Amino acid sequence: MSLAVAARFARRELRGGLRGFRIFLACLALGVAAIAAIGTVRVSIEAGLAREGAALLGGDAELDFTYRFASEDERAWMQDAARAVSEIADFRSMAVVGDSRALTQIKAVDSAYPLIGTVGLEPQIPIDVALGSHGGLPGAVMERVLMDRLGLSVGDRFALGTQEFHLSAVLTREPDGAAGGFALGPRTIVLTTSLENSSLLAPGTLFSTKYRLAVDPGTDLEQLKNEAALTFAETGVRWTDARNGAPGISEFVDRLGAFLVLIGLSGLAVGGVGVSSAVQAYLSQKTSVIATLRTLGAERKTIFLTYFLQIGALSVLGVVLGLLLGALIPVALAPLIAAQLPIPAAFAIYPAPLLEAAVYGLLTAFIFTLWPLARTEDVRAATLFRDALSTGQKLPAPRYIAITLLALAVLLGVAGWFSGTWWLTLLTAGGIAGALVLLTGAAFLIRVLSKRGKALSRGKPRLRWALSAISGPKEGATSVVLSLGLGLSVLAAVGQIDGNLRNAITGNLPDVAPSYFFVDIQKDQIDGYTDRLESDPAVSRIQSAPMLRGIITRINGAPAAETAGDHWVLQGDRGVTYSAAMPENTRLTAGEWWADDYSGPPLISFAAEEAEEMGLRLGDTMTINILGRDITGTLASFREVDFSTAGIGFILAMNPGALAGAPHSFISTVYAEETAEAEILRDLASRYPNITAIRVRDAIDRVADALGGLATATSYGAAATLLTGFLVLIGAAAAGTRARVYEAAVLKTLGASRRSILASFAVRSALLGGGAGLVALTAGILGGWVVSVYILDTSFIVIWPSAIGIVLGGILATTLAGLAFAWTPLNAKPSRVLRTLE
Repeated sequence: MSLAVAARFARRELRGGLRGFRIFLACLALGVAAIAAIGTVRVSIEAGLAREGAALLGGDAELDFTYRFASEDERAWMQDAARAVSEIADFRSMAVVGDSRALTQIKAVDSAYPLIGTVGLEPQIPIDVALGSHGGLPGAVMERVLMDRLGLSVGDRFALGTQEFHLSAVLTREPDGAAGGFALGPRTIVLTTSLENSSLLAPGTLFSTKYRLAVDPGTDLEQLKNEAALTFAETGVRWTDARNGAPGISEFVDRLGAFLVLIGLSGLAVGGVGVSSAVQAYLSQKTSVIATLRTLGAERKTIFLTYFLQIGALSVLGVVLGLLLGALIPVALAPLIAAQLPIPAAFAIYPAPLLEAAVYGLLTAFIFTLWPLARTEDVRAATLFRDALSTGQKLPAPRYIAITLLALAVLLGVAGWFSGTWWLTLLTAGGIAGALVLLTGAAFLIRVLSKRGKALSRGKPRLRWALSAISGPKEGATSVVLSLGLGLSVLAAVGQIDGNLRNAITGNLPDVAPSYFFVDIQKDQIDGYTDRLESDPAVSRIQSAPMLRGIITRINGAPAAETAGDHWVLQGDRGVTYSAAMPENTRLTAGEWWADDYSGPPLISFAAEEAEEMGLRLGDTMTINILGRDITGTLASFREVDFSTAGIGFILAMNPGALAGAPHSFISTVYAEETAEAEILRDLASRYPNITAIRVRDAIDRVADALGGLATATSYGAAATLLTGFLVLIGAAAAGTRARVYEAAVLKTLGASRRSILASFAVRSALLGGGAGLVALTAGILGGWVVSVYILDTSFIVIWPSAIGIVLGGILATTLAGLAFAWTPLNAKPSRVLRTLE
């Protein structure tokens, strides 16, 4: 019976329209829209990757070999399993034009390339024609950025290693480019047969081969994958197929999407503050209505259900508005978004991300409205002319607290399940909770300090009025600090994380990073290479080491994944070196290095930190597949490996006898004066054309550029959170208009000028904004420190430009919001205002 009565009361209340709930709806809709839009874009990209999986991969399936070509038996299996096979070799080298050199990522292909899709060329000629012979020279195609860097035009000559090529066309589109992953240099495509005299694919050089398979329609790819796993067991071969043609991109998009959704949840938390404030402000105006209903015999349950149903209906409306925005905006902007993406995306309205956003929105609305709704039980008939919601107890009944905590647990569980990253979900929730506690405490402290500061403001009436208003119970300092502070906290944390990540990459480069990283130095070249650099006074340091690549396949006789799970060391191949004597600056943390003349079974020295993460112990055995051959060694020692210096660092080191006879090359880092770098590169490249030089500064710049895209995406998410905070701030300012009207009327009656009153309003807003900004800065720096040190494993320093901008932004935002709602109080006539209060 009470539900039917409450529903009738709620319908009557809703006849009054949305007055007082515009900020409520805007906060809820914006938070839901942000999450729905992020999810829609993510699912659209995933759908595009799935739809174009074969085209992205360049075939229905791919077998990836580490620094070797497939054997005859392996080729025979592929020929039997597929109707067409294409072989590709991928590696880095130097493109040379006269004295100019530039790093390029070379794709050496066969006549079957591409199995799927077409290569975009300018002029538009077939790829086989472009790569064919031209005036006695093999053809090549190259990306425009590399041509411009070398000053090349179509028809010019350039060299790769010791082989000259004719530049036939500009490479405008690489159909399988997305599957190639991150590259340090622009792309050049040539025929593999054209490299026979280039000295670039000698045994031991660093390259990978990919064999693309085109299978018959209807072929069961899962069955074919299982058959390949048995055929190529523990040979280091990696399988990819069209079901996930670009696994690296797919995983990145999934993780980035989950991270952005969690930032979106932060925005919903900010909006929740506004939702709670809006509900509390609305119910405070309904005190007399509630008291009248109680006088007429309405039960507490009926009163609660009346406003619960009303707020619930409005919450559903806000969520629906958010879902419409979040679904339609990505579809409407699909051409613009697609133009910025290097991968395909199938934009449409997908139910899954909308359902996820709806669940988040409804749970958030429930959590933040339950407490103010529960306090309607405090209103008694005797309080008909009192503001019971302002003077009653702050906490609701224990059952409502328990229900709120249960709803919060459900929200966290849903967020962890949807995002797939429980640790990040819990970290985000802890950060939001900590920021809310810190901001609530700061709001209380601001009121206390304002109350005590009134004694110090004698002779400064404008400041005294501002402090008196802030310390008053109806000013809403808590709402202002919470709404703006939480939004600024998220933005501050993102700013500190981005700044420290960039600083970790580029900040110490001049002091610690080498000038060049040289690869593919052959055994018969290393002595001459070393002599040339040691005789150069501009070179301060040289580090060289033999280099092989291997895949860890077994630990203690069992598949490696059973011992170490999905640890990153097992994801792909790893660098392997050997040394008789322990290298300089090497510090063992456990075990002993082998003797210089050791000739027994293979021994391994492993990186200590990674060994601990993988659960390895001294005496464990490890099988590494190198060039198709299994080598099983015993862990003899653990050592410190520092990858942060951009120098040489190996996870795996072995005794020389373990790798005897395996073809390999050397790698080297060179520390030199910047003015001598160009001469060193020219001299070494002319002596050893096969050597590839990677300029460390350029490589770091490319990594920084890639991180810039990630930072931009997270900044957009933080900006949405901040916008929600501004809406809540506007709502708080609007809610305080009534109190300011009365305050202005009293001050005018006492002789205060409009300018003085306006100045006091501005001072009040600036003080609250500064307080919110300072607290947000503290929370943001703390959050940035936790993420930088414990998640990204980088050093941390405060990025002061970003930090100062946060504080100034808080002051500016609250001042503008306060002044925007100052005109009504300033224009109110004191006599009319005071007469209505008699």
